[in-house]
Amino acid sequence: MLTAHLPSGYLLARSLPKAIPALMPVTLIGAVFPDIDMLWFHFVDGRAFHHHRYWVHIPAFWVALAVVALPLALWLGYLRTALVFFAAILIHLMLDTIGGGIMWGAPFSDHLFELVTVPPNHGHWIVSFMLHWTFLAEIAIWSAALALWLRRDLAT
Repeated sequence: MLTAHLPSGYLLARSLPKAIPALMPVTLIGAVFPDIDMLWFHFVDGRAFHHHRYWVHIPAFWVALAVVALPLALWLGYLRTALVFFAAILIHLMLDTIGGGIMWGAPFSDHLFELVTVPPNHGHWIVSFMLHWTFLAEIAIWSAALALWLRRDLAT
């Protein structure tokens, strides 16, 4: 996915009870957090290899972190907030699996699993993604989030 992570987090937050502390910010941050590796990818690593190979795009890292963080969140009284954060990250990884590839088998395999391979048929990789049929999923996510956002005042 190129742009649908933030609206996917918005959709997740809107589907949950508002009683969860810091629901919207935590969900939106979790939805985009794995792409923080783009800073390293562009400014430090010189785009040496696919950014989905960095630790923030590896599901095993998040499982290990959740094993430590969730009991702590429970003890502090923020379990639901932490669960929402990890759910948003999981959605991010699932969306990236559509056409970008995620190392679901790490640490046992470094294979990037993707549902669809987007061929580089155009001059720039972004154009190839935008003109591929899978981009319709991004448009659908954005459309659903926009529709909910426009209706937010009507619900109150």
